[in-house]
Amino acid sequence: MMEEKMRFGVITAAHRAEVHERPLPPLGDDQVLLRMETCNICTTDYGLWTGARKNQPMPMAGGHENAGVIIKKGKNAGSHLNIGDRVGLVAYENCGQCRECRLGHTLGCTNIEDDWVQSEDGYWGDFGFANYYVADARNVIKFHSDIPFEEIGFLENLSTVMHGIHMLDIKPFETVVVIGAGTMGLLNAMAARAYGAEVLVTEVDEKKIARAKKEGFPVIHPGEAGYQEQIRESFNGRALNSIIVAAGVTPANRQALELAQMDTKILFFAAGYPAPDLPVGSNEIHYKRLRLMGTFGAELSDIQIAADLLDSGRVKVSGLIEAHYPLDDIQKAYEAASTPGAYRVAVHMWKDEEESLCTLR
Repeated sequence: MMEEKMRFGVITAAHRAEVHERPLPPLGDDQVLLRMETCNICTTDYGLWTGARKNQPMPMAGGHENAGVIIKKGKNAGSHLNIGDRVGLVAYENCGQCRECRLGHTLGCTNIEDDWVQSEDGYWGDFGFANYYVADARNVIKFHSDIPFEEIGFLENLSTVMHGIHMLDIKPFETVVVIGAGTMGLLNAMAARAYGAEVLVTEVDEKKIARAKKEGFPVIHPGEAGYQEQIRESFNGRALNSIIVAAGVTPANRQALELAQMDTKILFFAAGYPAPDLPVGSNEIHYKRLRLMGTFGAELSDIQIAADLLDSGRVKVSGLIEAHYPLDDIQKAYEAASTPGAYRVAVHMWKDEEESLCTLR
């Protein structure tokens, strides 16, 4: 049977990605077998490929921005899931039973190991770049619309964004500046806008400035003279409620502190390698009543809200997909994804339209 083996992408060393094959794990009673269609290359993935993220082992069969279709169910997989359902995956697992989970803090689950686990055949990671995937039914999110699979793949990204949006407690008519117009910066801007905020983006790269404008956001270059005054004028002199730092570099951190006003909330969304500096003194935080916070990951509630935003079209991500490659060209896909200024690159698991449930462009 075609489902006896799985083909998957794996990073074997810095700047080297290959396609390997292994037996497909058996289907458990509480699991579903997915025929995967796409997996997008995220910042973590290409950071591993470039060698910038040295804290994670090889060979790395990573990938977590994936989507597919249910083709088999275990006997206890749940009546809400059906053969043929289009689904995304929960990247942040939880047991649902411990005290933290029952309080709604699934990121703090005490029964799920947070560290990488090596498979019996020597691989690390979640095997996200695979043509078949066995998943626990509780970690599958069903989509009802016909949005493309590569857009369903934004579920994890948008989930982490929603976690930060909820931490900031963004409300309609509040003012928000997003620093950085890469994939995650624009996702933050889109989410804040979906919650009714007035959003402005700062960016230095001309390609990203153009993309942000196409997505409907006013953009200001922080290198321009008087850019802070331009931001104040854009908001008609109103206070700046929140700043989202979506670029993991020291100049972005410095810019956030320059822009911060009394009672401004600053969310540090992006990590950087090497770690960027945060040049701020405690007195400045004290006297300006600043609220500095970091975010990483997503609660189960964030994931469901992200799915609803994608499914309903309230957040549209088609403009954030830059290129498409078949799985066999995963090395080329990583090369494209690691190009400075690149947006998301989608890897398609099937060679041609006859094999695939979506069209490879």
